[in-house]
Amino acid sequence: MKIRIGIIGYGNLGRGVESAIRQNSDMELVAVFTRRSPDCISISTSTAIVATIADIENYKDKIDVMILCGGSATDLPEQTPEYAKLFNVIDSFDTHARIPEHFANVDKSAKESGKVAIISVGWDPGMFSLNRVYANAILTEGKDYTFWGKGVSQGHSDAVRRIAGVKNAKQYTIPVDEAVDAVRRGENPELTTRQKHIRECFVVLEDGADASKIEQEIKTMPNYFADYDTIVNFIDEAEFNKNHSSIPHGGMVLRSGKTGLEKQNNHLIEYKIKLDSNPEFTSCVLVAYARAAYRLNSEGASGCKTVFDIAPAYLSQMSNEQLRATML
Repeated sequence: MKIRIGIIGYGNLGRGVESAIRQNSDMELVAVFTRRSPDCISISTSTAIVATIADIENYKDKIDVMILCGGSATDLPEQTPEYAKLFNVIDSFDTHARIPEHFANVDKSAKESGKVAIISVGWDPGMFSLNRVYANAILTEGKDYTFWGKGVSQGHSDAVRRIAGVKNAKQYTIPVDEAVDAVRRGENPELTTRQKHIRECFVVLEDGADASKIEQEIKTMPNYFADYDTIVNFIDEAEFNKNHSSIPHGGMVLRSGKTGLEKQNNHLIEYKIKLDSNPEFTSCVLVAYARAAYRLNSEGASGCKTVFDIAPAYLSQMSNEQLRATML
């Protein structure tokens, strides 16, 4: 029997989840739920349906795990605790400072309903978080570093697009090579925000827009660009569509540490990813943790979990015997 999956939201992440389900033979997509008219959405899975989110309660016994593909700002804080009352759920909530609050809200709902909810699933938070914990546990004397990119920051890109006179824009976060190299050499540098990353923008202007004014507005934008060295490139729409239509990303987590009675030996742990499609990779992580949620709930577990609480064997299609024979 296959694990029955539902999707809430059908943007880049929702489409990625649908694609990822096809690569996991123990799963099937049952339904995609939307706040829009279902007639407006065309999905690729012929055996699944598109339904209005208003009818979601009718699917309580037809879906094993619901994967929530909304945004962290307004969607997930409401949706995850609400739908944990009906389903095992997975989300990719990524507002780091609000994770404890989100966990508490979701945990209450999931425990009351007897369901499993796994929050903040993705690569950061998610896979990067795991690697930070592993590295800290192993190299107790050391320092952590996280670099993001080169890749598209969707939130920063949106902030640029909201500036008057901007027709379209993409913003790339780029690690500073000198900073990364210093960490890899074991120098344990103290790095400011500006020293770690560059931000580079590619902007298409509306006709008649003032380029110099917009460049200044971007570079001085608080909470987004003011603390970084920022490069602004103005390009035409044809070049934008040719070179900046995808959503790549990546990054690395490093821990530099010392061992020995004299702390004479240096060590470096590094985990690195390079992604052609940020949402598609994130979707693959969500689907693996959907398997874990189903298995845990089948064993009687309930409540909210994070990636720290899930044993690796629960993520894999392989049996424990296969894992020991091929992966250990």
